[in-house]
Amino acid sequence: MKQLMNPKVDEYLRRTEKWQKEIERLRTIALGCELTEELKWGQPCYTLQNKNIVIIQGFKDYCAFMFFKGALLKDTEGLLVTPGEYTQAGRQVRFTSVSEIAKLKRVLTAYILEAIAVEQAGLQVARRKTSDLEMPEEFQTKLDGNPVLKRAFNELSPGRQRAYLFYFCEAKQAKTRESRVAKCTEQILRGKGLHD
Repeated sequence: MKQLMNPKVDEYLRRTEKWQKEIERLRTIALGCELTEELKWGQPCYTLQNKNIVIIQGFKDYCAFMFFKGALLKDTEGLLVTPGEYTQAGRQVRFTSVSEIAKLKRVLTAYILEAIAVEQAGLQVARRKTSDLEMPEEFQTKLDGNPVLKRAFNELSPGRQRAYLFYFCEAKQAKTRESRVAKCTEQILRGKGLHD
């Protein structure tokens, strides 16, 4: 059964200037796997029973299929890339041309079908706990001296806490970490995440 194209994705493609042909080709592959097409986070996203399977992403230097639970895929072809240093579950397959996508159509379809099987089996990526992360000394000092900030940070969701800790820790110099902590303090006090 062929799935219907979502009009929101049609509109997205009409407005897209970069990677349009590549995105259209990836869209065809995803729809061929009988997934539901949606527009999430401003990108074409393909779901199964309201569970995210794969999303098409366009970047400056490449476009990508990003598998939400890609860390659980076998990656028999060695195509999957971790998008960021702290990404735990998602994995991308990156492209710079329609011909690359065309050559990999069968493999991409197999990866999507495997991702569907992972979702249907209820498998989950073992995520690092916030408590397992390094607490930068500069931030700990600030928390120790400001109980209101400490309470506000502890009330953030684990994902928001991790994002702040990753952001603080990736700075190599103490001065930069201090600057980042100072810059984010007000946002934490307002109960907002790093990217809210």
